[in-house]
Amino acid sequence: MAQGPDVPDPFGDATAKAPGKIHLCITRDDGKSCRPSLDAILVRPGRNALYETIHYLDDARIVRPRADHPLLWVQAASLRGGNGDQVIGTMALAYDRAGQRFVPVYAINTGRNNNQEVRYIESGPLRGAIISAQPTSNAPFGFWITVNRRARSGRYAPILRYRSATRYGDGNPLPVIDSDMPELLRRLNLWKPGTPPPHPDHCRTPHLVKGALWCGAT
Repeated sequence: MAQGPDVPDPFGDATAKAPGKIHLCITRDDGKSCRPSLDAILVRPGRNALYETIHYLDDARIVRPRADHPLLWVQAASLRGGNGDQVIGTMALAYDRAGQRFVPVYAINTGRNNNQEVRYIESGPLRGAIISAQPTSNAPFGFWITVNRRARSGRYAPILRYRSATRYGDGNPLPVIDSDMPELLRRLNLWKPGTPPPHPDHCRTPHLVKGALWCGAT
């Protein structure tokens, strides 16, 4: 990764500065060649070019769906707009030994400020899955929850997509993926209603409200 100097913030006042542009490259020769370059991780047709340039590297780490199948997990982001919008690009890459390069097996980007999230699941019955929560565009306003698993091809593919039990603006402080985990696991036959609901470790008083998980008083 190489990052340039701070730049004028196009979404701020005349004196505002923003972190410089990032060149994101997987390389074995100090950047002379990229295998591959990830500079286009935020690019999507029809989007404002200001949101297509990387200015933040949020995450870069090795994850292991299986002990013998490591993946490189990368999340990068654009500048933040005046209304809080920020494009976040997520990519999982596997190493191709024959080609001696990393190849994408999952990629997505989100571009609004409505509590969207893309999460790699580290443990439990969904270990190795990638879950995304993206806002719906019509009422009742909630989120599209998509669960992706790695297929035989090596790439990730959706195994479940549904409109969330969680509603946008309902006041639930939990991240959407956590609040919708009981419904998600129910749909995958990994949890049965009537038994204690799945919940994050920090949730001391878990309970369900219209299928969504809450912690504490509602």
